[in-house]
Amino acid sequence: MGEIEDAIERADQEAFTREPPKSLKARINFLVAQMKTTKAVAVEIGVSQRSVERYLTGERKHPPKPIADRIDAAVRARWQPKVRGRHRKQAATTTGITIETRARFGYTAPVGSTDDGRMRRLTVHLPPAYARRLFEAQQQGATDQQMRDIVAEGLQEVYFKDGGRRAAGLEVALTDIDYFDVSY
Repeated sequence: MGEIEDAIERADQEAFTREPPKSLKARINFLVAQMKTTKAVAVEIGVSQRSVERYLTGERKHPPKPIADRIDAAVRARWQPKVRGRHRKQAATTTGITIETRARFGYTAPVGSTDDGRMRRLTVHLPPAYARRLFEAQQQGATDQQMRDIVAEGLQEVYFKDGGRRAAGLEVALTDIDYFDVSY
């Protein structure tokens, strides 16, 4: 996953109204309920079906860290899909998203202005249209660069061009992301 997709995932998790199950047994029970079989859970988290059965009975309580991380990721990906969906729909139709980043912005600008890229820290609220485009791109399996281009276009229009009131002809490129976060 790229920086932008990770940031969207973190924002999705902030939308949870209840915390996911904490214990290993409860997490495995949840996954089996969602995926219907212990074999499907085993394939998802990369262990044998027998290991999943041992986690269910409590025979094994402490999986290795990489497996525990995969279990956590699988649970979080399936936890409260309606809440996440409602939260995303609201951002895509009415509220928009807030981007906080520290990245290098490069420019293509008219003659007489600098086009040297430089690191900037920005916190900018983007309108719902950009949230919708970002979510659709993620669902369609867009590359990290395609998602960066959508964010760069939004920052270009809202922050750098101030909604068309200045910097006509400016083209912004988002590179060298140091930090990126999304909230909605």
